[in-house]
Amino acid sequence: MENTEDKIVNKVANSALVTFDLESYYEPGERVVLDIKDQLFQGLILREKDFREFIRTHGWSEYQDKSVALTCSADAIVPTWAYMLLAIALEPHAKRVVFGSLEDLETAIFKERLEGVNWGQFRDAKVVVKGCSKVLVPTAVYVDVTARMKPHVASIMFGEPCSTVPLFKKPKL
Repeated sequence: MENTEDKIVNKVANSALVTFDLESYYEPGERVVLDIKDQLFQGLILREKDFREFIRTHGWSEYQDKSVALTCSADAIVPTWAYMLLAIALEPHAKRVVFGSLEDLETAIFKERLEGVNWGQFRDAKVVVKGCSKVLVPTAVYVDVTARMKPHVASIMFGEPCSTVPLFKKPKL
């Protein structure tokens, strides 16, 4: 006869916790930055004629199927139309184009992927937003997920099911 006191019970596996793993929303693919600082005259001014020539002659196919972040790392005032011209030139080649840093690009990719989530499926669930990941998930994405999830869930925790940080608990009525 087996002694029930000696059994090890996996309380995590038996709990009603739902794990939300942002890593599963990661989109593989190359991400690149297109920095227009080298297109500035004397590193300060964007000259329209020169910039349009760059747009006309640049090898845009190098961005084929890549996600592109547009930026200017020089301390210069760049007119908005310059980035619009870049977006037009990239459109036939790039998978997507965003203005900003690589982190801004990553955030945009995650948010795009999260648009397809049926947040209602988490109605009254106790959700753990998984904290450890093999890919870097921008903090902005965790904030976005929290805002989208909060109206639906009973509680939100962060971390791993065996070690969570409580963040939100719906008040009992």
